[in-house]
Amino acid sequence: MIQSMTGFGKHVIQLPTKKITVELKSLNSKNLDLNARMPSAYREKELEIRKTIASSLVRGKVDFGLYVEFTGDETSAEVNEPAVKNYMKQLRKIADGDDIRLLDMALRMPDALRTEREDIDEEEYAHIQVAVSEALKEINKFRTEEGRVLEKDFKQRIENLQGLLKDVEKIDPDRQVDVRGRLKKAVADLNVEVDENRFEQELIYYLEKYDITEEKVRLANHLEYFSITLDSADSNGKKLGFISQEIGREINTIGSKANYAPMQQLVVQMKDELEKIKEQMLNVL
Repeated sequence: MIQSMTGFGKHVIQLPTKKITVELKSLNSKNLDLNARMPSAYREKELEIRKTIASSLVRGKVDFGLYVEFTGDETSAEVNEPAVKNYMKQLRKIADGDDIRLLDMALRMPDALRTEREDIDEEEYAHIQVAVSEALKEINKFRTEEGRVLEKDFKQRIENLQGLLKDVEKIDPDRQVDVRGRLKKAVADLNVEVDENRFEQELIYYLEKYDITEEKVRLANHLEYFSITLDSADSNGKKLGFISQEIGREINTIGSKANYAPMQQLVVQMKDELEKIKEQMLNVL
């Protein structure tokens, strides 16, 4: 079963004086690219939270957000009274104005407010861990649902490729007859005498260069292996990507050896199906 790298998860917890929201968003990426946004007071726990997210999401461009909203009377900021009085004293020396106006100006100056850094309460952090865990469940559920859609599309594309391969196998004998006929006609048009035995030997050698038996067998095996990997317990987008490259290699070789318009048309259709697989493959975990 495959998973998509696209997902969203959110969980909100309400504490007596705070509302804490955890959000996770992910998009496709070759590796794990985790961007974390959280209040500075919680930065000491960032590494631990990152490890938890990385072990669950594995790959993708992930945005993590921890938002804290105070809902009670509690606040960690207070007026820096000595600094404000000093600013007002300095302002009186250079500008006229009543105390209210000077106070308004002083409060806008640097260090007018000071924030006392508090250690994270362990009980509060336990709630945050639960919120992160629940958000991870949500985003993984989202990824799994998206993965089912991708899996259905992949299976249809592989079936289409298998059908086109059967069409290639059907017309291959006609292709060999056509190539042989065109070569004989080209020699006949030269209007020169040739040794028939030697000509037949050269013809066989030439036709062997255009034989696609091995390519057909390998392509069939790659398509089967893709389906088996798709049904495995783990989501392995990189492995499926490698198999897709091998499928493309065999299709290209068949196209270069075809030398027969009906078969080349089938190859174009196969390339189109494979290109759609590769586009979707970028989003598989």
